[in-house]
Amino acid sequence: MKDKNSLTQHSLLSAVAAMALACALPLAQAGTPRSADAGEAAGKSKAEAETIYRNGYVYTVDAQDNVHQALAVRDGRIVYVGDNAGAVAFKGKQTRIVDLQGRMLMPGLIDAHMHPLSGGKRLLHCNLNYEALTVPQFQARIQACADKDRAAKGGKEGKEGKEGKEGKEGKKWLQVVNWFQQSMLPAGVETTRATLDAIRTERPIAVRSSFGHSYLVNTRGLQAAGIVRATPDPAAGKIVRDAAGEPTGLLEDAAMEMVSKLLPKTTPAENVTAASFAMEALGRQGVTSFLDASSDEEIFTAFAAIERQGKLSARAHFAAEVATEDGADPSRAVASVLKMARRYHQESGSAAPSMRVRHAKIYMDGVIAAPAFTGTMVAPYFVDRGTPQHPHWVPGDSKGPPTYFKPDALKAILIGLAKAGIDAHVHADGDGAVRETLDAVAALRAAPGGKDARPALAHAEIVDPADFGRFAALDASAVLSFQWGKPAPDTVAGLKDYLGPQRYAILEPQSLLLDAGARVVFGSDWPVDALDQWFALKVGVTRTNAPSAGPAFAGKLGPAPGMPRAAVLRAVTMNAAYTLRQEGQVGSLEVGKLADMIVLDRNFFQIPDEEIADIKVLQTVVGGKLVYQSPAFP
Repeated sequence: MKDKNSLTQHSLLSAVAAMALACALPLAQAGTPRSADAGEAAGKSKAEAETIYRNGYVYTVDAQDNVHQALAVRDGRIVYVGDNAGAVAFKGKQTRIVDLQGRMLMPGLIDAHMHPLSGGKRLLHCNLNYEALTVPQFQARIQACADKDRAAKGGKEGKEGKEGKEGKEGKKWLQVVNWFQQSMLPAGVETTRATLDAIRTERPIAVRSSFGHSYLVNTRGLQAAGIVRATPDPAAGKIVRDAAGEPTGLLEDAAMEMVSKLLPKTTPAENVTAASFAMEALGRQGVTSFLDASSDEEIFTAFAAIERQGKLSARAHFAAEVATEDGADPSRAVASVLKMARRYHQESGSAAPSMRVRHAKIYMDGVIAAPAFTGTMVAPYFVDRGTPQHPHWVPGDSKGPPTYFKPDALKAILIGLAKAGIDAHVHADGDGAVRETLDAVAALRAAPGGKDARPALAHAEIVDPADFGRFAALDASAVLSFQWGKPAPDTVAGLKDYLGPQRYAILEPQSLLLDAGARVVFGSDWPVDALDQWFALKVGVTRTNAPSAGPAFAGKLGPAPGMPRAAVLRAVTMNAAYTLRQEGQVGSLEVGKLADMIVLDRNFFQIPDEEIADIKVLQTVVGGKLVYQSPAFP
């Protein structure tokens, strides 16, 4: 790969300086957007632009959120932002003129937390599409997949020979994805291995929750994985058991590895196909940069392949995953991240997308929603001590599991990563995990070199009010999935009673953190949810579900307001660019920056709130190159 630099703080700053020089921006201004109007452009060389956009609503997301009429692009960068008259000076014989006809032009979306290869790969398996299903519907969908696969194999499921379970069973697993566990109907219905044992097949079945933190497997699956009554829970996971102590078939977090290690791996060719599909999907949504929030060798290899093929159509950032077992040896944890960075990170002054590895992913806990309760909490989850006729919810005995990295280990890892020029991206879902992570960030800030780090906490679905102000005080970014902040099966049936009224009132605290001064950033977490950026941004503004969700999920989630529209767009542009150390290059439409931008079919600021979800991207441009064009846009 292209990068051969040592990964020290000095080399990182040198790389930033070199990039700033290539952009003709002083290093002191590399992270500070400059105003770019007709007057500024008038003092520059009037070299011919390749493309001029005119007659538009050009929303810049600069420091003043300025709106202009026109924009010009040359060599993949913005050379002019201003009024129509000023753009004329950049017109040449070969210049392409795009008449926006009043449409909105804005910076491309920057998704600061997603799993694009996983999103692409899920097309290869039996897909439940995040739908609300009854148990019979759930079984029927999986049965149809088993029958279809059997037919594709000539009516045979395969013969068991003498190869043993790991060989034969590993090839025969039926994998099911995008199961919205919390939306099973009726709410709270139990699903166990018996649910899957009713499927007519001799194959082991593994059903993956869309949240990505749970598997449901049938009895054959438990047998193939060697999971029995006496099997101990792994340190960072749980084998769910019934009242008699027998495994129910639900496996949480690290317990999933007992099954996942047996599943047949997708081939390198399939991974390249999946990565290519992901690029096409991002282009349609208007995503021009992304962070793969938990990267391993398989992910790096797939994206390196499409980069070599010239098919990398969005700026790709990767957070190399830190294994939980490396928590016992912080130096080994840092070394594992640096190994991936040395191998795959690219520094390039080109306008074309490249691969950057300057982040590390750390999982502090699981998910707070029922039935998992693997999010680490400050106070216990509630339990029902009443009867079905008269429920009585009171604090129980469980605060969820201990955090997956002990406090001292997390502090050491964050400090070690910062010394190496790597920013930590920490999964912290429960308020207990959030608090411990903020404590570690406080230690990082006090350490030599720690002030320059850019740590981020992902998800933070529940934050204790005492910690609201700490995000701003510690300059820790909150990377949140806005689409979760609505009434839905996971937030109502899966959380309302279990959190109690006080905590439920502050669930999904996007605006609460924003009001406390936090840098709020958007990350979709695709494929935990379907890739629908504009629905997510609508929820960020309204905290409402789609009307099609039905009366059970009508209205707003909690008393907290939605975020202002400008704050929502800044979260998915400039704020996200900051977390990726790219605010001097992308995130706003300003002279000298890369021409990463999108054209919308309607104006984000001039339509009713609920219509934000209906926005369609007409054109996506990355580094001045068209990567997606809607048939509806000339």
